[in-house]
Amino acid sequence: MATVTDWIQGARPRTLPTALSPVIAGTGVAIAAGSAVWWKALLALVVALALVIGVNYANDYSDGVRGTDDNRVGPMRLVGSGAAAAHLVKRAAFISFGVAAIAGLALAVTTAWWIVLVGLLCIAGAWFYTGGKKPYGYLGFGEIAVFVFFGLVAVLGTEFVQTESVSWLGLLAAVSIGCFASAVLVANNLRDIPTDSVAGKVTLAVRLGDAPTRKLHLTLLVIPFVVSVAIAALGEPLVLITFAAIPMALRAYIPVRQGATGMALIDTLRDTGLAMLGWAILLAVGLTAM
Repeated sequence: MATVTDWIQGARPRTLPTALSPVIAGTGVAIAAGSAVWWKALLALVVALALVIGVNYANDYSDGVRGTDDNRVGPMRLVGSGAAAAHLVKRAAFISFGVAAIAGLALAVTTAWWIVLVGLLCIAGAWFYTGGKKPYGYLGFGEIAVFVFFGLVAVLGTEFVQTESVSWLGLLAAVSIGCFASAVLVANNLRDIPTDSVAGKVTLAVRLGDAPTRKLHLTLLVIPFVVSVAIAALGEPLVLITFAAIPMALRAYIPVRQGATGMALIDTLRDTGLAMLGWAILLAVGLTAM
């Protein structure tokens, strides 16, 4: 029987900044526009958290039943370790998706019905990342999906439900958050190159190889700070406060630069997420301080 601690670890709390950050960034943009709606921001946060937890349980289930996690290095795998029955982990995933759907439906009713379609696409994207007969996560498209769903959709969606519009500022924030979110996945997949290669899981990291994947991680960490300069040039100079997140980004990248592998990259995954969260908070502060 899996313990409560096992289930918490199975939800992969190190990835939760990918849920918090886009909502914080999108809400910061909404505040700057003078149109923040706090209860909608909280509902958007529920959607994001439920989706991230759902996709983590879904990945645990799908990779576990395929045998991909049999020799996995990293956080607790409920199915792969045998701690929890596969059907229970699958149920946990769909309960999480259900919570996201209910909160998303509340936002759709009070904003626009087409948001329901976006929500369904998000849930489908979360499931078919490693689920189904041809999961796109096994074909090297995971980083693209993360960029779209946890960057563009999450940030612009958070902005839209509060302001009922999207802006260039929101798009720039979304690109930055998407890059950070993709960097989190790159760190995860860099760690798993040896085991994924054996299991037939052809992630982008497996396709690129070790050295190019390390360069990709750096590139994805640099882009948000370049975007900060662009936002400042558009008339929001205080967003340069996001540069205070550079030490967190460096802390995430240094082990990658030094050639860390396996368990030594677990902290990089956490620190990449923390750099993402720090950048999002500082962006919101910079946008709303004037």
